[in-house]
This record gives sequence, structure tokens and C-alpha cells, in this order.
Amino acid sequence: MARLPLIAHRSPESVVAWRDGQPISAARYLADVQGAAAAMPGRGHVLNVCSDRYRFAVGLGAAMLRGQITLMPPDHTPETVRQLRGFAADLYCLADKAGGDINLPQFDFPLNEAAPAGPLRVPEIDAQQGCAIVFTSGSTGRPEPHAKRWGALVRNVVGEAARLDLLAHQDRVVVATVPPQHMYGFESSVLVAMQSGAAFDAGRPFYPADICATLARIDAPRVLVITPFHLRTLLAEVALLPQLEMIVCATAPLSPQLAREAELRSGAPLLEIYGCTETGQLATRRSTRTSEWEPLPDVRIEARDGQAWASGGHVERATPLSDIIETTAGGRFVLHGRSADVVNLAGKRSSLAYLSHQLNSIEGVEDGVFYLPDDVPDDGVARLAAFVVAPGLTRAALLGELRRRIDSVFLPRPLVLVDALPRAATGKLPRPALAELAAAQVRRRGQLA
Repeated sequence: MARLPLIAHRSPESVVAWRDGQPISAARYLADVQGAAAAMPGRGHVLNVCSDRYRFAVGLGAAMLRGQITLMPPDHTPETVRQLRGFAADLYCLADKAGGDINLPQFDFPLNEAAPAGPLRVPEIDAQQGCAIVFTSGSTGRPEPHAKRWGALVRNVVGEAARLDLLAHQDRVVVATVPPQHMYGFESSVLVAMQSGAAFDAGRPFYPADICATLARIDAPRVLVITPFHLRTLLAEVALLPQLEMIVCATAPLSPQLAREAELRSGAPLLEIYGCTETGQLATRRSTRTSEWEPLPDVRIEARDGQAWASGGHVERATPLSDIIETTAGGRFVLHGRSADVVNLAGKRSSLAYLSHQLNSIEGVEDGVFYLPDDVPDDGVARLAAFVVAPGLTRAALLGELRRRIDSVFLPRPLVLVDALPRAATGKLPRPALAELAAAQVRRRGQLA
């Protein structure tokens, strides 16, 4: 069976990661992986919630050495964790700080300050070995698992590394605003660096000042991995961006205006990545030059009977996509937008059906629905609303309960209490009726202003 290295294109002294402006060598990383693997409990599944990207990468490597699978849910709410325990009874939590209210056996990240002893062999992992299970939010409210094998992940990120020119320029450092537990951050910050010879920064800067400070601590050349939400905020608040070699953006299509401004202000090309949790990344485009997406090596995007499908390359089985596409010459395609039910906010993905399910699961809620208005900006910064019939419950009580069930980025703004929802005789909620309900709330707020 084929075996693939945990890290590639490395000498022992080459830099794998940066933390607070200090380099971490490949030898140090491998020693930390082996130390963590020796200390980990003998269980089959791990929830790696390390906020430090380097420690996440150490935990990932150690889990693979132990044959453990890393679970990556869309959030860590009590309801999601409860469902994960039903999925994997032997699940435990690996954390680099207190795990908070995560109701799982806790294992603190092991700290090993000793210097690496002697030359260390790079572990090789069976290409067929399960590495991670990434979950999407299903319409029933139960997270849906998608298994990721090591070989497919490596093929995926090596294709990305070639497209980003990281294989030819291994001195680049990746700084990412997205967490490593998110599929985009997992692939485009941790894995792509591990398999290309590049390095990644251990932090996760969120605010514009933090992004600039992180970039300033690291010598060029630097690659910024970011979402449209963070990019729009960064450009709005920072007059002069640090020098960049490239900007990588994903989770929602960029508007041409935002892409052009980003390239003009940074002096760097901006490359968008298209993909989904089910398949991983699938295609890229230089947004300021073309609207067409170019699939990664050997990946095929096809339309069959009105449904888009991905296959080939690292995609191990033909997978339907929740997007509307138009194929063009040379295997490329144009993306016409996501299907109505899929929502992307600040780098996180959910569905309106899942969010509505969680709302209706709250005791005292008689009826409720999440709604995404049509006037979502092209840069993907959507604003969700929710309408709910819940006599006896306040908005504050409903929002408090929703915080336990869904990620805070999906909390509705506004949440509107109504006497009844405009359901049709069939029980369905026609979108035009919801749009009118939303418009009425806008008019009402205008009258009260």
C-alpha cells in the first residue's frame, strides 16, 4: 500500500510554523508529534479544539500516528457535542486551554520543552488511513459525517500548493484568519503548508489590527488566507496593508470590486478557492481576470440533469454540489450561486433547514423559520432573520437558547416574534410571503425610527 509523509519537502532545520514571530523547526514539530502521540489516551476519536494552529497540527499528526480519527464538527455547542458522543462513544477532547463546557473527557495538550534528540524520521501514513471526519449540518439537525482519508487529502493540498506556487517558493508563510477546524482553514493553512514545504503561523488573527500585527512579525514572503467577511473589514479599516505575496480567499464568491481593491491595496494577486465540506476544495480563479473557475488537477465538474457533480482527482466518489454551475470550455465552469438553502457566514457553513430545525426544537416555540433576504451583498456578508411564533417567550430567552444550539455567527438579526407564519394550505412557507413579512418589519422599523 502507498504511504505518504506526514510533512514533505523538509530538512530537519526547515521552518514548519511561526509562533509570536519565532520559528519552529521540522525537527521540533516531529518531536512534539511523537511526544503527544505517546501521551494521548488509547481512544479511537478525538475532538481537537486547540486554538493554537501549531498545536492543532501537532495533535493532528499525533492522532494519525495513534490511528485516531479527528472529528471536525461545524461548532462545539452542547447539542452538537451530545450528537458527536452518540456518533463516537470513545470520543475525547484535546485542548490547549480549558475545554470550557465541552462535555467530553479532557486531555490537555502536552508541553515538551526538551530539545529534539538526534535525527528524527518523518512518519509515513498509509494513504488509505482515515484522517478526519468533517461534519455538515443536515436538515434534520443531525451533523452529517464526511470521512477524509490521508491520501485524498494529500492529493488535494498538493494540487492547491501547485496552483498557489508554493512548491516552487517554499519560503512562504501562510497567515490565516480561519480556524484550523474549518475545512478551508484545515486545507489551506495547515495541510497545504505541511505538504508543500511552506510554513504557517500558529495564530488566528481576527480583527484588522491583529492581522496586520501578525503579518508584521513575519518576514516576507507572506500569504494571507482569509474570508470575504474578514477581507472586507480589513480593507475598510486599514489604510496601508503589509506587503503580501498572495491573498487566498474562500467561503463565498467575491464581488469584482472587492477583489480589485484587495489586489490594488496589497500589490498581490488574489486567488479564490471554490469547494465544499463534502469534497474539499475543487477549483480556483484569479477573480480580477476571469469569472471562470479552473478545477484542480484531474477534478471534473459536470452538470447532469440540472444537478452539479464533482468527481475525479482527490474526490473519491462522484458528489452532488449544492450550487448552480454552467460548464464552459476546457473543463472550466461559471458559478451562478449557491442553492437557496445553503448559508455561508464569516467562513462557516450551515443550512436554513438546519437552523430552522434548531429554532423549532426549543420548548415553547410553536412555529419558526430562518430567512435569508435576497439582497445579500456579492461579497457574501449575509444577514439572517428569523420569524418565530412563541407565546410566553422573549427574544432574549430565544436567543439564549439558540446560542446553545447553533454557532453565534448564525444568530438572527433580527429575530421577530409574530402571531403566525404565512403558511400555504400545503403547510409550506412560500418565499414571497416571507419576503413580504421581512419587508413589513423593515417598514415598521422605519416608522418607529
